[in-house]
Amino acid sequence: MKKKILFVLPSLDAGGGQKSLVNLLTQIDSQNFQVDLYLIKSEGLFFNSLPKDVRVIEPTGSYLTFSKGFFPSIFSFIKTKDLKMIYFRIMLAIQNRLYRNKNKAEQRGWKYLNHFFEPLPQRYDVAIGYLEKSSIYFTVDKVNAEIKIGWIHTNYSDSGMDSEVDFRYFNKLNHIVTVSEECAHSLRKEFPPYKEKIFTIENIVSKKMILSLAKQNSDLKIFDNQNINILTIARLSHEKGIDLAIKSCSELVKKMSNIKWFIIGEGPEKEKLKKLIKKLNLEKNFLLLGLKENPYPYLNKADIYVQPSRYEGKSLAIDEAKILHRPIVITNFETAKDQIKNNENGLVVAMNENGLTEGIMSIITNKNLKIKLESGLSKEKHSNEEEVEKLYSLINS
Repeated sequence: MKKKILFVLPSLDAGGGQKSLVNLLTQIDSQNFQVDLYLIKSEGLFFNSLPKDVRVIEPTGSYLTFSKGFFPSIFSFIKTKDLKMIYFRIMLAIQNRLYRNKNKAEQRGWKYLNHFFEPLPQRYDVAIGYLEKSSIYFTVDKVNAEIKIGWIHTNYSDSGMDSEVDFRYFNKLNHIVTVSEECAHSLRKEFPPYKEKIFTIENIVSKKMILSLAKQNSDLKIFDNQNINILTIARLSHEKGIDLAIKSCSELVKKMSNIKWFIIGEGPEKEKLKKLIKKLNLEKNFLLLGLKENPYPYLNKADIYVQPSRYEGKSLAIDEAKILHRPIVITNFETAKDQIKNNENGLVVAMNENGLTEGIMSIITNKNLKIKLESGLSKEKHSNEEEVEKLYSLINS
């Protein structure tokens, strides 16, 4: 008889965690496991990439009213004289305004948001909150399952999350999974009583799939061979350091006018970043391309891949750049050493615009270094589909 697994996620919007889930789902043995996916919003860049045998579940009941927005939902709850829901809706709005840190706002707001979700009627063998915060809280509070797993995709120490909130939820999990050994070390440091629960399962990357997708739409006129084409794939948010990339681009253009730096991604800092691009007169050199369902042709054509992040769990984009043997420059965020060995398969530079500029220039001006880095990448084993076996071990433990 098939074991029933539930994954919980807010949506399948662009992001490393969302993409890694789709990769994981394609590897799960559908002969032995029935997989359900609970999505608060059944949408996102990767939604159409879900395996056909995955059943999607959506919220019902009060959440449908809640999701209309603040004032429409308040008016609807007034009509039904649901005073509790009015209170929770107002308190959640206040909570979100009290905390500038969005992670803490989401954590603290769950005690109100929680009331808009119905418990799931079906019992599962395994339930997995596949992202930190609300996905895990929902799994603990609203799902009936024999085994419950929380999945952390970031370095907890750098995330700005409130460990007091997570402490009581982690207590109710059977296992806590994270994506790299450095992230696991961070969790053990933050949550010593739960260190035996913590396991590492790396984000699954399929070399065969990426090489195939990289060949599609390969005629990218946006990439001129006369230019130095730099690429970054990242959410437009503070932790991804796109502002550092813009400042670095400004310095690079002073040295070489044929610099083109492309960003694939969307996010909350887009307007702020556009203003900085304009301020530094980089409209022709630093280009925000938005989301791309298939970013691999861009990655395949780029001269250099750069990840200017302030912190990462384990970057899926870096692993994908490694598969395509792109020369890579990343900042020295805490988990950088989990992916790049400095001067062997990429460059790890200081987390500022000067560090980025120096690293990029060294690859541009030193052909031997570029060849060395590409050669280092060509010798590595990049696919890790076997990581799914680690999940099976936890499920069967």
